[in-house]
Amino acid sequence: MLFDSSVRKELARSFGLAFVVILTIVVTMLLVRSLGMAAKGSVAPQHVLLSLGYLALAQLPVMLSLSLFVAVVMSLGRMYKESEMTIWFASGLGLSRFVRPVLTMAWPVLLVVAVLMTIVWPWSNDNSAQLREQFEQRSDLSRVAPGQFQTSNDGSRVFFIERDPSDDSAARNVFIMSNTEHLESVTTSARGTLVYQDNQRVLVLDHGQRNDVDTRNGEKAVARFQQYRVIVDDEVMRAGGARQPKTRPTLDLMRERGNASDGELAWRFGMILGCVNLVLLGIGISATNPRRASNWNLLFALLAFIIYFNLINLSQSWVASGKMKLGPGLLALHGAAFAITMLLLAWRDLGNRLGAPRSGVIPPPSPPPAPPAAGAATPGSVIAPASMSSSTPGMPT
Repeated sequence: MLFDSSVRKELARSFGLAFVVILTIVVTMLLVRSLGMAAKGSVAPQHVLLSLGYLALAQLPVMLSLSLFVAVVMSLGRMYKESEMTIWFASGLGLSRFVRPVLTMAWPVLLVVAVLMTIVWPWSNDNSAQLREQFEQRSDLSRVAPGQFQTSNDGSRVFFIERDPSDDSAARNVFIMSNTEHLESVTTSARGTLVYQDNQRVLVLDHGQRNDVDTRNGEKAVARFQQYRVIVDDEVMRAGGARQPKTRPTLDLMRERGNASDGELAWRFGMILGCVNLVLLGIGISATNPRRASNWNLLFALLAFIIYFNLINLSQSWVASGKMKLGPGLLALHGAAFAITMLLLAWRDLGNRLGAPRSGVIPPPSPPPAPPAAGAATPGSVIAPASMSSSTPGMPT
């Protein structure tokens, strides 16, 4: 059908344009984030592009959902602006008739979003976490930023190192200052090595000295050592079995069914249902007045997407904290969004029917009046009397 094919082609063009723009913006932001992580020592510099790929895959469902939503609003909004919608409405098609071609074009994207959320999302998160952990657990000092004063997590220690150019697993000119409740210590060493011991990052110092000052009475103590160990980071790395819910496969979460697992399922299933609702919502909010110079529909669409996206995050936190069950949480949010979408479409259809001719079709123009017959009198005409002869019988000429 001409109507369905024209709508699908318009939506496909708009979707491709919107996806390219959104992908460029998001990848640029993720690249800046990955470079920042590498600068802070969270990711190896040689793994920046790999980390960027994992992050982009994790954000791909959101990008596809937003691109599809924007494409529907842009395409139908343009048809309103150029009065194409007026022609379709005058021919007897309602706004709800656009649901079929829109869903026909959108179902492959919806299927991709479902696969990404159920399979690719946990896989990319797990690989990204493993990449960071492998870099954190390295025994060499290549992950520690040299030439900078760094502070421990609790703020009680400040340390400074210089990289040894001849050995990546060692450092030189190590300086450590630590503060406890009543003791201030300064430790220096000519050489140090970073190792892992009992899931703690430990800096092993060789041939140095330690200066202690008691802040209560000012007593000082100096100690020289051949080897000294100091904990650089108290953070214990997570065990192999203690995986975060976002890194676990969907089937494992469905079998476990705890609060944390249900919260992650609320996020994954919520994004799939939310993408469907956003497509239908885009049909309803795309209506605009062709006589209006400005079009605010796209701004309203972005605002609606942000609100819906934050509500999905809120429902995930409620389910994960045990305030709401998985089923009622999905039904309350996405069922309400679907009901609002259907009411909006019905309201738009009702307004179009009331504003259109009663029959739903433009009446044909009335035929022109037939020309009058010869000799027939027309309204407003005066019949002239018969002409009299110039000669009358019985009268001399």
